[in-house]
Amino acid sequence: MKFDSYHPTINLIYFASAILFTICFDHPACVAVAYLSAFAYSVKLNGRRAVVFNICLIPFVPAYGAWYAYYNHFGTTSLRQNFIGNDITLEALCYGAMIGITVITVLMFMSCMFAVFSTDKVIYLFGKISPKLSLFLSILLRTVPRVKKYAGRINVAQKGIGRAPSQGNIFRKIKNSLRLISVLITWTLENFVESAQSMKCRGYSLKGRTAFSIYRFDNRDRSFVVSIFFLLTTVAAGWALDQTNIYYDPKIIMNEVTLLSYVFYVAYGVLLLLPMILQIAGEIKYKRLARAV
Repeated sequence: MKFDSYHPTINLIYFASAILFTICFDHPACVAVAYLSAFAYSVKLNGRRAVVFNICLIPFVPAYGAWYAYYNHFGTTSLRQNFIGNDITLEALCYGAMIGITVITVLMFMSCMFAVFSTDKVIYLFGKISPKLSLFLSILLRTVPRVKKYAGRINVAQKGIGRAPSQGNIFRKIKNSLRLISVLITWTLENFVESAQSMKCRGYSLKGRTAFSIYRFDNRDRSFVVSIFFLLTTVAAGWALDQTNIYYDPKIIMNEVTLLSYVFYVAYGVLLLLPMILQIAGEIKYKRLARAV
């Protein structure tokens, strides 16, 4: 059973929790668990494209860590000095690398969220709270793939008359690229105006307007809520006992890892991997039923 078949509120609770914990927890074990979980789940949802995307993000970690340590000076373990004589410390380097891993982990979770959330789910979640916000988000989510598709069509048309960005000398390529961007921006703005006028004609901004929904909160969703809140409670207990944080200034300090710490780390991993576990279990069950038939 795929995670996108669950109630939109369930999807929102999971991704909000995953991204919030990824940002707040800076313990190496929690950072590693979040990164591996996001990597695995994104690959499960998006396939080879996710593998390429995730691998391309990896060089960002050492690059940002080196940049952060070069311009931020704290810690007691000096590695070397930069060109103006300031120390580059191990603590600053580790902290910068941790921030880099956190950023790419959030990006991977965002890619998973875009794969799970559809326009209908966005409208369902935010339509009653703020219809204008839900309309804006739905248009924005729909525009990104449409812009990419339309850019390809423009490129093919321009290539047929010898004006593609890949044709001609360097100056001609720049001119052709600017022409393509200009056409694409004009089309995007016109599309926004047409979408706004279309929704206005349908009475989208009128008060008391009801919204049709195909989503129903069933027993399967209730079971998932119980499971996820049990895991959230366990992770919150680990946070309360200071098992999810580490100090980098003036030196690296963290609590001793005990047997109870592993309970929190396992609960955190299960929480982040729960949608993928349910999907794999559903696929196995489907294959068994197909063989039985």
